[in-house]
Amino acid sequence: MDLLNTLVDKGLRRELPTREEALAVLATSDDELLDVVAAAGKVRRQWFGRRVKLNYLVNLKSGLCPEDCSYCSQRLGSKAEILKYTWLKPEEASQAAAAGVAGGAKRVCLVASGRGPTDRDVERVGKTIEAIKEQNEGVEVCACLGLLSDGQAERLKDAGADAYNHNLNTSEATYGQITKTHTYADRVDTVQKAHAAGLSACSGLIAGMGESDEDLVDVVFSLRELDPDSVPVNFLIPFEGTPLAKEWNLTPQRCLRILAMVRFVCPDIEVRLAGGREVHLRTMQPLALQLVNSIFLGDYLTSEGQAGQADLDMIADAGFEVEGAGTTTLPAHRADAMAAAAASHGPCGSSAAEAGCGSACGGCSGHEPEAVPAQAAAQASVQAPAPAQASAGEVRPGLVAVRRRGAGTDLAPNA
Repeated sequence: MDLLNTLVDKGLRRELPTREEALAVLATSDDELLDVVAAAGKVRRQWFGRRVKLNYLVNLKSGLCPEDCSYCSQRLGSKAEILKYTWLKPEEASQAAAAGVAGGAKRVCLVASGRGPTDRDVERVGKTIEAIKEQNEGVEVCACLGLLSDGQAERLKDAGADAYNHNLNTSEATYGQITKTHTYADRVDTVQKAHAAGLSACSGLIAGMGESDEDLVDVVFSLRELDPDSVPVNFLIPFEGTPLAKEWNLTPQRCLRILAMVRFVCPDIEVRLAGGREVHLRTMQPLALQLVNSIFLGDYLTSEGQAGQADLDMIADAGFEVEGAGTTTLPAHRADAMAAAAASHGPCGSSAAEAGCGSACGGCSGHEPEAVPAQAAAQASVQAPAPAQASAGEVRPGLVAVRRRGAGTDLAPNA
């Protein structure tokens, strides 16, 4: 296919495809899917080999959010039955992080619900970062705390943060349909603040919210313009009790086409398979490893993923290897540029991003996080029986039940 040959050539040269080419990837047929995956896989292997970076999320503060993001189970007015708790103590967060590192995670992502951190929150997270890095030498720490005010990105970097996550989520044209309490421009501003402070910028999207192909291409092109080092691709988990609870729009085939399009537009950027992969890709998750070079290990913010050991087995069975702590994730040209940018901001405490996977803690700040190996930290999603007959490409919302994190344990929601 001429389109795919062109996109491979451009990807190997780090050349941006046209919007028409990106849209054409999303419009390919299921008969062409393996050709699309193979083509994007060539670009992935050129820049990242067969390495898979593991990331582990620690949910520092869950629920109780004043924002109205329609996709989020923690939103203002959400009726989703999720765990709600205020800030974990630094030692609790460090213990939770250690479970992920024990399972092979190279980066720990610290997430807190809310519009954005106060200066006191930034100080609190700084102590948490220090505790994690004291216990886990060489681990990367990414903070995801919402909208940043002036000077906060610099303080996080001085505290030892390596990266900051803030997703654009959807296109600028449709953002107002998803969220009313802040704007698309607010999100762009936060990513730019992180970049300017010398933090590695992490920003991605959520697919499956009813957006068009044009919206998907718009947000991915906007991300490419912002030039983050990592792009998480999330697939909407339709939580009961949220406005998007009935939005089941994705098939495994469409998810793969979306990932391939992102890889072609962002050839040398860390593309991370994030929230919703178990729900929407299901048994085709191993094929997605041909396109992405990074995944979250274990659970998500408020829902369960598949068991961590299943993730590790999937990587090995697909012929990939877990990226070691001593390996630089990004290609040399990007790693050198990032190091130069960090150096220009002076020394810091560092030792050198509805998405993400869940912490080993299942309760509020008064509960001790469970210090268990990451591969045992999450329970597998409950599989509902598949229909006897299913048409090819059919959306099948009943195939996997969405399980909230903490379900089946003695850790009840605690407001």
